[in-house]
Amino acid sequence: MKVTSIGADISNNDTSCSNSLIKNLEENISHLIDLGANKAALTNITGDDVVISAFVPDELLETINQAMVQILRDNAEDLGDVQGISSTPEGAGEGISYAEARIRQDRYPDAIIMAFDTYGGEDFVGEVANSARLAAQGMSGVTDVSAPITPGVNHIPGVGYVSDKTDDPVIIATIENLESVGSVAGAMMGAALGNKNVYLVKRGAPSHVIPGSVITSVTAYMNGNIIDLAVPFEERTRILRL
Repeated sequence: MKVTSIGADISNNDTSCSNSLIKNLEENISHLIDLGANKAALTNITGDDVVISAFVPDELLETINQAMVQILRDNAEDLGDVQGISSTPEGAGEGISYAEARIRQDRYPDAIIMAFDTYGGEDFVGEVANSARLAAQGMSGVTDVSAPITPGVNHIPGVGYVSDKTDDPVIIATIENLESVGSVAGAMMGAALGNKNVYLVKRGAPSHVIPGSVITSVTAYMNGNIIDLAVPFEERTRILRL
């Protein structure tokens, strides 16, 4: 079993996703269940980027990935990142973002999904995503983390190739027990926010930050349910006034 996530900018503006785009995507997610995904959802909405995620049997990974891209294509206000997909490495362009991670077969399918959005393709976003990924790797209660963000052409199973111009990464950590969600997500957020010009945003919030910045959303995707972790962590980290 795996969790797979595909992110893309298919909005008709550079700072947010319209309510109609979000509604249309959510209405089409059920197609992934029809194809055999255990769970599927629009997990992250970060500035003008969306992420569709699904828990899938290994043998259906390519089929579900293909269907995710088709949902993005069919509902796009602007094809944007979808146009960067190529059937060959040589033709790869700025395209969709991809992450996958293993789930233990004897556990509920739980994951933490972080998505990042840049306005001008800020080149430090890969370092930010990798720092959050490394924070989760090896922690107690973590089953797996998605592959590091690396330079060069990347292959997406069942979909094709995208180039390293892809600038809005997605990372995943899969979780083995409920109690680990807070500590792992906290470590990932802390690592990301420790970088320069990185801001945590609520799911669906527009990217109203000074250009040159990176924004991130953090979702706990737990047995098919979505929890926007920016909300509880905002309250938990509020400094108490004495």
